[in-house]
Amino acid sequence: MTETSPNTVNLADRMANSAQFKTLYTEGMALVEETANYLDGPGRTASKALPRLAAVLYAAESMRLTTRLMQMASWLLLQRAVNNGEMNRDQVMAEKSKVRLDSFNCDRSAPGWADLPEAFRDLVERSLRIQNRVAILDREIYRPDEAKSLKPDNENSVQAQQHLLQTVFTKR
Repeated sequence: MTETSPNTVNLADRMANSAQFKTLYTEGMALVEETANYLDGPGRTASKALPRLAAVLYAAESMRLTTRLMQMASWLLLQRAVNNGEMNRDQVMAEKSKVRLDSFNCDRSAPGWADLPEAFRDLVERSLRIQNRVAILDREIYRPDEAKSLKPDNENSVQAQQHLLQTVFTKR
């Protein structure tokens, strides 16, 4: 571990306490609420009219979507607790170990994907983008060495997963 100068500014910590974090927090929590309202209302109605294959895909993707959003919301709430002085870094690290931000998967080429309601597909896409932003911030704050080695890819989540797999298998 290297010592840092008292004049060194930790950019990740500053970002976590910045307007950027507040915007991300607001977007993330709003998406959680919007998704819950959609799945309990128009989404439930729309899913009943789907062809069988699309209905099965809808059920699977809605579970992935809600899981993704709950994991992301957990991370955002933990970070907000740190920012507000309600938890220290050690407490957050213990709780954060339960949060998974690495499930970027979504198969847009799956049979039935095009039959899913457009509003639902939009929620999935937005959740993936916000999750990616949260995962990048998480790496920058809590795993800075790993963050330096990864090149963010906001547009291609499959490529990001392939990169992570490549990283795992080349560290022998």
